[in-house]
Amino acid sequence: MVKAVKTLTVFNHAGGAGKTSLTLNVGYELARGGLRVLLLDLDPQANLTGWLGITGVTRDMTVYPVAVDGRSLPNPVKAFGLDVVPSHVSLAVAEGQMMGRVGAQGRLRRALAEVAGRYDVALIDSPPSLGQLAILAALAADQMIVPVPTRQKGLDALPGLQGALTEYREVRPDLTVALYVPTFYDARRRHDQEVLADLKAHLTPLARPVPQREAVWLDSTAQGEPVSEYAPGTPVHADVRRLAADVAAALGLPYPEESE
Repeated sequence: MVKAVKTLTVFNHAGGAGKTSLTLNVGYELARGGLRVLLLDLDPQANLTGWLGITGVTRDMTVYPVAVDGRSLPNPVKAFGLDVVPSHVSLAVAEGQMMGRVGAQGRLRRALAEVAGRYDVALIDSPPSLGQLAILAALAADQMIVPVPTRQKGLDALPGLQGALTEYREVRPDLTVALYVPTFYDARRRHDQEVLADLKAHLTPLARPVPQREAVWLDSTAQGEPVSEYAPGTPVHADVRRLAADVAAALGLPYPEESE
């Protein structure tokens, strides 16, 4: 029997939670550790695509043909040892065209089933919305990864997140959250400490917090490189490795203590 790819959707309907950075850097680190990784950019803003330095994208290279016409996944683009299904601003058109099409929201899950055996894990960067593309991303997932900033806005977003998950489970009762990830954590701030304590009290499973080290994150993004490529051996690289280890452990995936 062909082993199915484990599909994770990185989800938060609020922007600025760290979804794209998490998708890119955890995906890259898991690939460095020997896993076969597919990244899918479902955000029409195409930040993941741009941050990987992928250019010249057309609509047919995105998930548009899958979502609207029920086709197979397009051939992925190669970037940093990853297979990537990129995004483009024209993907936004799919939001309207999926409306009223029976079964459209389940098409990405079916398309991913067709590539079972080619990948160990697929990471989907969901758009910061509750629209049709977000539903497409959620219903394709085996499990969700939910980044939550250790700020008041992170707490404020939780009721909307839980409401969306409840609705998605009406279609996919087996859909669960593999990991909540506290992001932008500054241990020096009492507010961050209090929010983290609140998250620990109410959310499970919870990853170790990802510290706020903006300079390296922003610079690596500007260079179009994963953190592990841009700043190997730095504290931020160690942060990424810890997060990748937490994700792998939550999924039961192998992840080495040290990767070459």
